[in-house]
Amino acid sequence: MVLKTFRWAFLVTALGLAAGGLYDGWAALGIVAVLAVLEVSLSFDNAVINAGILKKMSAFWQTIFLTIGVLIAVFGMRLVFPVLIVSLTAKIGPVKAVELALNDKERYQQLVTDAHPSIAAFGGIFLLMIFLNFVFEDREIKWQAWLERPLAKLGKVDMLAVCIALIVLLIAAMTVATHAHQHGGQHADKAQTVLTAGLAGLITYLIVGGLSSFFENRLEAEEEREEAEERAERAVGRNGSGAALTGKAAFFMFLYLEVIDASFSFDGVIGAFAITNDIVLMVLGLGIGAMYVRSLTVYLVRQGTLDDYVYLEHGAHYAIGALAVILLVTIQYQVSEIITGLVGVVLIGWSFWSSVRRNRREDRPDTP
Repeated sequence: MVLKTFRWAFLVTALGLAAGGLYDGWAALGIVAVLAVLEVSLSFDNAVINAGILKKMSAFWQTIFLTIGVLIAVFGMRLVFPVLIVSLTAKIGPVKAVELALNDKERYQQLVTDAHPSIAAFGGIFLLMIFLNFVFEDREIKWQAWLERPLAKLGKVDMLAVCIALIVLLIAAMTVATHAHQHGGQHADKAQTVLTAGLAGLITYLIVGGLSSFFENRLEAEEEREEAEERAERAVGRNGSGAALTGKAAFFMFLYLEVIDASFSFDGVIGAFAITNDIVLMVLGLGIGAMYVRSLTVYLVRQGTLDDYVYLEHGAHYAIGALAVILLVTIQYQVSEIITGLVGVVLIGWSFWSSVRRNRREDRPDTP
């Protein structure tokens, strides 16, 4: 099962490491390996969230997610996204940005570093909205009940998540403005950049949320139609085809999954610049890591891990909340990539252990 699910990841690893070695020797091969590990450590929560969506889809669409989807993730977010950011912030053409990435790596890294406040504000607010909408929803299964019960009650207030996100964004922008004022206003426009990018992140989330609602409605209609067909088939003595989503419903869910998946890529792309400013090595290393995250997502689905370990999804969303806060903090202050990676691993590990203990209690109901 492991070999079958991860065979593409193993193949991409071999090809990526070989390409890195051929590109610039053993040192480059080592950098590619480190970047792959970085991507996996920062994106484990991504795999858990994706698995919660992917488990509704058929084996065919799971394969599409592993193949076409990973091409979108690697070339879209790991290659096109950094180039697009440099192009927009430096007000240069995409072709010029690519030339800088290949021929003037120091200048390219500086341009991406200059764009970090807008990237962090956009990604931080987007991920914060995902976290807030999760904890404000009243769920039957609660992990940290002492916290989740009152938050679920607060979640009944309309638009509370949006209000909190706007307050957090204002605090971040005011902090930047205060710092700029104390240093003679040399970064006076940074606060406006943060505010604009954060608002863009919020608007993007609201658009994605609207699209997801549309997709979910289409999925529910599709499920009802499939259930009706299954009942009809049973009535004439035939077996139904199963509950996995196919056709248009699965296609809509695949698009939604790609949008959500892209939003988790900010930290990996940003963190990669702490290791190298060579865009070729970044694409190779992050691409390998993205492939493992994709394979892990499918593995979690096919093993039924989310059903067996019910708190994993909670831990992943708490990790998202922590990542959102870290991104917003990095607008003004440096945060080690080690901390960023460990926070997610610890929270998900804790939720996994809590799930194991819960399962043991259910197996032994007399245990206090």
